[in-house]
Amino acid sequence: VAMIDSATQPELRAILFDLGDTLIDFGTIDNNAMFRLGAKEAYTYLQELGHRLPSWRRYHLRHWLAIRWHAILAVVRGREFHSMPVLVHCCETLGIQLSPEEQLELCWRFYQPLRESSTVEPGLADMLASFHEAGLVLAVVSNTFVPGETLDRHLREEGLIDQLPLRVYSCDVGYRKPHPAMFREALKAVGAQPEQTLFIGDTPKADIVGANRQGMITVLKDPSGQRKGAEKADYRIKRIMDLPEVLKNYKLGGN
Repeated sequence: VAMIDSATQPELRAILFDLGDTLIDFGTIDNNAMFRLGAKEAYTYLQELGHRLPSWRRYHLRHWLAIRWHAILAVVRGREFHSMPVLVHCCETLGIQLSPEEQLELCWRFYQPLRESSTVEPGLADMLASFHEAGLVLAVVSNTFVPGETLDRHLREEGLIDQLPLRVYSCDVGYRKPHPAMFREALKAVGAQPEQTLFIGDTPKADIVGANRQGMITVLKDPSGQRKGAEKADYRIKRIMDLPEVLKNYKLGGN
């Protein structure tokens, strides 16, 4: 990363982070296998609650088809969907009524295998805390049909939630990155101008192109150093813990 003379350093007020494979690493995932494991966890939870259930195979197929159908519709419509109403409706068709707390726990059980496969880089929480101390506003901007409460719980378990007080999830906005609505919602949340905001993500199209269109500073997390489209980013790093080197080019937090 080339250094910029301190007298001409531009101002940086906010950092927006993609979640999956940026802040939290999931690695290579077999989506079908992960869904099957999550559905099994949810099935076991419903059994623990004492509900009468169909066979595991029928339960799994019903939920897989429901999620798959809504995912296809979301792509066709250019929108995002929210998985909690889908899972709850599937339960209701089986005559199962869940309290709001049980609905959240059901979603967490579905997500848990993915959580267990994830890792974070050592020192991440301390690095985020140092950004706060420098006067930067931090936020998460994530494409997800998983309920925000579930991802918040994951962040809490990783000790990151306090450092990321602002979180913009596509299931709540109704659109996915690179749709402008996601980035505009994030800019509104952090209260910064695009040119004062850095966006870091691992996907050139969704993260970098979308943020570039809004006039943000962009950083691609590219562990292999071979990701196609990397040239579209202003900076490229291999690890999230390399981000402070990028920030040396900026006057932080208006200080």
